Formats: sequence, C-alpha cells, structure tokens
Amino acid sequence: MYNLLVANRGEIACRIMRTARLLGLRTTAVYSEADQNAMHVRMADQAFCLGPAPALQSYLNVPALIQAIRDSGADAVHPGYGFLSENAEFAEAVMAAGATWVGPSPEAIRIMGSKIEAKRRVVTAGTPIVPGYVGDDQSDSTLTAEALRIGFPLLIKASAGGGGKGMRVVASAEAFADALAGARREARNAFNDDRVLLEKYLTAPKHIEVQILADTHGNIVHLFERDCSVQRRHQKVIEEAPAPTVDTALRARLGAAAVAAARSVDYVGAGTVEFIAEDGEFYFMEMNTRLQVEHPVTEAITGLDLVEWQLRVAAGERLGFSQDDLKPQGHAVEVRVYAENPARRFLPSTGTLLRAEFPDNVRVDTGVATGDRVTTHYDPMIAKIIAHGRSRQEAVGRLRAALMQTRLCGLQHNVGYLIRALGAPDFASGHYTTGFADANHEALVVMDELPFLMAAAHVVSKGNEREDPWCSSDGFIPNLEDTVDVHLAVGEKRYALRLRGEIDCDGVRHAVNTLAADASTADFYLGGKRILAHVQREGVLLHVMTGGETLVVRDLGRDIDRFVVTGGGTGGIKAPLPGQVLELRVKVGDKVHAGDVLLIIEAMKMEHTIRAPADGQVQELHCAVGGRVEEGAALVTLA
Repeated sequence: MYNLLVANRGEIACRIMRTARLLGLRTTAVYSEADQNAMHVRMADQAFCLGPAPALQSYLNVPALIQAIRDSGADAVHPGYGFLSENAEFAEAVMAAGATWVGPSPEAIRIMGSKIEAKRRVVTAGTPIVPGYVGDDQSDSTLTAEALRIGFPLLIKASAGGGGKGMRVVASAEAFADALAGARREARNAFNDDRVLLEKYLTAPKHIEVQILADTHGNIVHLFERDCSVQRRHQKVIEEAPAPTVDTALRARLGAAAVAAARSVDYVGAGTVEFIAEDGEFYFMEMNTRLQVEHPVTEAITGLDLVEWQLRVAAGERLGFSQDDLKPQGHAVEVRVYAENPARRFLPSTGTLLRAEFPDNVRVDTGVATGDRVTTHYDPMIAKIIAHGRSRQEAVGRLRAALMQTRLCGLQHNVGYLIRALGAPDFASGHYTTGFADANHEALVVMDELPFLMAAAHVVSKGNEREDPWCSSDGFIPNLEDTVDVHLAVGEKRYALRLRGEIDCDGVRHAVNTLAADASTADFYLGGKRILAHVQREGVLLHVMTGGETLVVRDLGRDIDRFVVTGGGTGGIKAPLPGQVLELRVKVGDKVHAGDVLLIIEAMKMEHTIRAPADGQVQELHCAVGGRVEEGAALVTLA
C-alpha cells in the first residue's frame, strides 16, 4: 500500500489523510467543482475532479471515482464515513479495479446495510432486537396493519443509510400514512432505496454504541462503548466515552453482543454496533460498516488510532492486542460544531467563514478554515472538538472552556447551544436520554444579547472617535461629560446606546468598567462579569464573538436603511433555509387552518415542512415544485 485515495471530502478526508501521512503514504483527494479549493484538496499530494457540485454527479459517481483511481495510480481506497462508505457495489468496483478496499467485505456491507437483514442475522447470534416489523412485504396495507399491532408511538426507519434520513416518529394511527410517505420519499432521495422497517418507540432510551475492530485472521475486539444520546432531529450532537451510566457488567454484555453481531458476518476492519437501551436492557438497532464521526472519543480512551488500524488490517496485519490488553483510560467528550441555527430548529446555514479560529489545547478535526465556504450541497458540519480528561468532570470542563475560546463568524453556528448543553443539569448527571434536546430546547437556545450590544457599542464608538473635538460640528462643549451615541440593530430590533462612562441602552443604564477597546476588540466588565469580545466588521455588519457565541449586529450609523421605513402585509411566508420545493400542498384560493402543511422543502437530503402560522386563504404562490428557493425568499402569501 503506497498511494491512498480517499473517496470522501471535508473533515473526513482531512482526518484520514493525517494518519496516512504519518504512515508514509501518498494521498489522493477527489473533489466536486464546488470543492476545488477545499481544505482536503489543498492537503492532498494530488487531486482529481469528479464532476459538478451535486453529490450524485460527483462524490456518489462510481464511474468517475473508478476513473480517478486509475488516473491517480492509487493502490488503495479509503471510503471515509458517509457517501459510498457503506456501498457494497462500490467496494466491489474498487477491488475489480485492482485497488485494496479499506473496509469490510462487500457481503458484510450488504447484509448490515439493510436494517431488515441485519436484524435477522444478529438474532441468530443471540443479540436482542427491539420489537417491530422487519418483513419483506412493503405494501401500505401490511405496514399499516403491523403498525397497529406494534402500537403507538412507533418509529419508521429507512432500511438503508442513517443520519436520521427517512426516519419518522409516529404518535398515532391517523398520522401514519403521511409519515410513511415522507419517510419513503426521503429514503429514496438519500439512498435510492425506499424500504422501511417499523420499531416500537422507546420513550426514554439511551443511544449506546460499541466500537469493534477485527482483522483478517479471525481476531475481533470491542473498544468499549460510547453514549450518543444527545441528538437533534435524530442526528448526534454530543458523544462521550465511556458511557456514564454503563457499569462494568453491562459493558461486558454490550461488548460481547457487539462482537457476536460482527462475527455473524465475518466482519473485518472498524465498525460500530448501535444499541438502544432502557431500564437496564439493550436492543440492537443497526451496525455501521464504517468508521463513525464520533470515533475520536474512543481513540482518546484507548490510545489507538483507528484509521491506522483500518489501514494495517487492510494490508493483512494482525491486531497487535487482545481484549484483555484493553482498558479505558479516563474520559472523553466530543461535540459536533454545525453551521445551523438552533433557535430555528437547527435549520442549516450557508455562507463564507469570515473567521474560523479554534483552541489548540484540545483535538479539533475540521475540513474548513477562514475564507472557506459552507454550501447547501453537503453536510453543514464545521468541526468536531474533542476533550480528554482523567475524569468525566475534567473532560467536560476542558471542552466547555475550549468552546468558549472558539471564534466563528460569517454564518450561524451552534457553539453557544453546545456550551449550554454541556452545562445542563441533565447532562451533568449523566442520566440524559435521547429526549434531552427536545426537553431542554428553550433553555439551550436562549442568548443574552446585552454583552454583544455593549461590545459592538465599544467598537463603533472607537471607530467614530473624533481626531480633534475643537474642529467638530457635533455640539462638543468643553468641561462637560463627553458622550458618544451609537445606533445598532439586531434583526428587526433597533437600539439606541449612549456611552458616558456607563452605557445607556434604550434608557436603561448599565455599569460598565472598560479595560480596553479598539476597532476590533472590546474588553470590559458588565455586571461583575468580564467580557472579552472580538469583532469582525463586514460593511455595516458587526460579527460580535464572545464566549464562543456570535451575534450579527448592524451599525445603523453606516446603514443606509436607517432612512427607509419598512411596512406591508404580515401574511408573507418566507423560506427558512435554501433548498428545493418537493411538494406544494395548496393552490391560490385555498382556505387553510393554522398548522396545515403548505409545502415541503428539501435541503441537504432532509425534508422541512412549512405550515400555515394561522387561519387564512392562499392569496399568492411564489414558488413551484422542483424549483430552488433561497433563504428569506417569499413562498406563500396568506390573506
């Protein structure tokens, strides 16, 4: 193995290339036209373009990938995690092209890639599964009958793929038909496979997964478990290892079940067996026949480089250790930093990263840097930040401190949400469940805008300072207290601030002890708390960053729209994110009630339902099925 082609992009490709370089391998990147200047392309020894931005025409384009293997002279292919990493046909095509496939056999991928077939296989190995339906009959009538037999609430899951795509929680029989149609459609778009399975929905479960590693000589070990229960929209946000509520006995049972599941398909390489646990019992959910995004927490507590062992196993080496040699060391926690707006139910955000600065005292896996762009075409994850400590408390403390030192601007992100989540009592106790994000949503998205306004006022005032007050025409009078008036806006809210030792914000005075301020930073005490803010100016916009969070503040002193009075009707419904219109459920003249579905938008392979905010009548339609819409674009006008 000399030249490794990484059939993936972004953070995934960068992480694999780092290990490949340490092993002395030459690296080959592939990219779409949208990624021609991406970090993974810049990092590789050579790179080949696969096609246009849409994944189906580039990263999922098997003929183009096989051609890149031939053109690059690659003798091995690592699929990363995502895209084609769990595609048996791609694995076979790679091997047919004469390259080494870094992963399990196509047969194992095929079996475990079908959630239905996987459950059938592991049951024979003695692994417990959640009660449900995994049959071949996919007719509406059979699925409806099975749903009634299982009872509600239940979970519809796509048989192929993961990441929450094609998944629906159904609360009642009346909602089943629409949920089934949506799950099938989403699964078909994401995986080209609309088969589904049904499961009893556990109301307060833990999501526990076990990392396994197997060589070609029959040796299989488990590398302990991870707790991945903090999820939004069925996608993981925070992961930790070991799981805080798993004791030694349960760890042994989970590990044995995971190894048995892997052995049932003669598994080779790194893989993850996912379980759902409740009341001391656990059930097999699925096996991911690839490395997981959250694998760094396992690396932290074992001291192993899992990508290194994937490559060594693919080269035919034996595992250099047995199960008895492995002991978890300390505790590790990982968070996923996304370009999204938590306050708007995690809608993805796009744009150019005007600043991307991460702390250097923790592990940061990222595929972007300052100046890079996050687009609608791919997953909006910016980075993974991982902290390790001797105890769980130490690891969480280090991670929160690292997040508070992170500075991101140019798009919306979830760093503040993560900081609050790590500090929430439910999380601190370790007894949180998959319902954590929903139960704590309001508390986790709240942001105190006052420190950001104060910081912006400091920066604007420094930028507006007079070089010679005697030459000004602003009413300067000697021996009277000098004041600076600043006018700011956050969204539609406008603020008038006056700086005169203290700061008056809309008539409310706040004691502020300023330590230092210039055109890009402000260091001050507000209410006894020290605030150190960094500000990135973009025209009239001030991207204020403090404590890991970012707020965009408009400097009305430089903003021409301070002279414009906005108005008009309130019935216009705008696109909450950029995407493609999948369905239009209404036409002009239709009467609708609050909560009725108006249309469905697809963005990043996830569906977003737009509902009527109130009773009304459709007056105008500003979009059509199949058309693309940008964030903020008018969709429907209700009278």
